Amino acid sequence: MKRKLLVSLALISLGLVLALSGVSFINKARAGAATSFSPGAATLAIRAAAAKRQRCATKDLDDNSAGEIQTSLSQFNKGRGQIRKSGSVTVPVYFHVVNKGKGIANGDVSMTMLRAQVDVLNASYSGATGGVDTPYRFVLAGVDRTTNVAWFNAGPDTAAEREMKTALHIGSAGVLNFYTNNAGGFLLGWATFPFWYASDPAMDGVVCLYSSLPGGSEVPYNEGDTGTHEVGHWLGLFHTFQGGCAAVYNDLVADTPAERKPAFGCPTGLDTCPKEGIDPIENFMDYSDDPCMYKFTAGQSALMESLSLQYRGL
Repeated sequence: MKRKLLVSLALISLGLVLALSGVSFINKARAGAATSFSPGAATLAIRAAAAKRQRCATKDLDDNSAGEIQTSLSQFNKGRGQIRKSGSVTVPVYFHVVNKGKGIANGDVSMTMLRAQVDVLNASYSGATGGVDTPYRFVLAGVDRTTNVAWFNAGPDTAAEREMKTALHIGSAGVLNFYTNNAGGFLLGWATFPFWYASDPAMDGVVCLYSSLPGGSEVPYNEGDTGTHEVGHWLGLFHTFQGGCAAVYNDLVADTPAERKPAFGCPTGLDTCPKEGIDPIENFMDYSDDPCMYKFTAGQSALMESLSLQYRGL
C-alpha cells in the first residue's frame, strides 16, 4: 500500500511529483523521515486545479457548543469503566454512488475504488499507517448507483442534498451512509456529527468527492483520506484547528496540539500557536495533503469511542 512505503518510492512508482518547492513530505511509514522535491509544471497545474476545492465543509463548533458537548460527554462517561478495545466495533458501510453518467470521469466509480476506500478506512483506524489502533473496523455492506445530475452536483445544506439523502439513506444511527458525488463542485467532502443524528436522521452520513477515492484523479487528495477525515467527523472528531490558538476547548482532545489555522501541503515543523507542541499536520483531522496524513491519537480514539456510543449506540 502506498502509505506504507517511503514517499520517494511511491512518487517514483506513480511517475508524479506531489510536493511544493521547499516543503517536506512525511513518510507515512516513519513519521520522522521527510524528503523534499521540486515541482514540475505538471505538478503545479495539478495542484492549481486541486486548490480550487475546499477541503471540508463540516462546521466547526464554537466554544459554547464545544463546552456543552464536553459537559454532556463527561456525564456520560461517569462510571462507564474501561473503553472498548481496539477492533471491537464493526461499522457497516453503504456506498451511494451518485453520478451524471457512465464511467469514472462522470462519477461512476468502480467497485475496485470502493473496496480500496474501505481498505483505507481499516488501515487508518487500525493504526496500520502509524497512528493509534481505534475500536473501529469497517465492512462493505452494500452499493447502489444513481444517475442524477442535480444530486451529482449537490452541495451541503442544499435542497438537492436533502432530496438525495432522503431517497437513498439506509439503516439507523450505527450504519455509515457514504455518498460519492461531485461534492458541490468546490469541496472534497462533509459529514454529520453523532449528536446531530436524533434531530435529522435522514441527513446522517458522509459525502466525498468521487475523485478523492483511492486511485482517483484529485491529486494530492486521491488516497482516500478525505473519506478517513469525514468518517472521523461522523464518529465524533473535530478539526484539530477548531477554535484556533485562543480556544478553551479546541477539539476536546489533549494530545493534539493547538494550531491557529488548517495546514495545507505538508509543512513539517509548523508551529502556529504559543501553546506547547507543533501543529499536528500529520493528523487525519487537519487539512494536509493525503500523503502527509497518517494518524489518529489516543485522545481522538477515546473521544470518538465515547461520542459514537453515546449518540449512535455504536
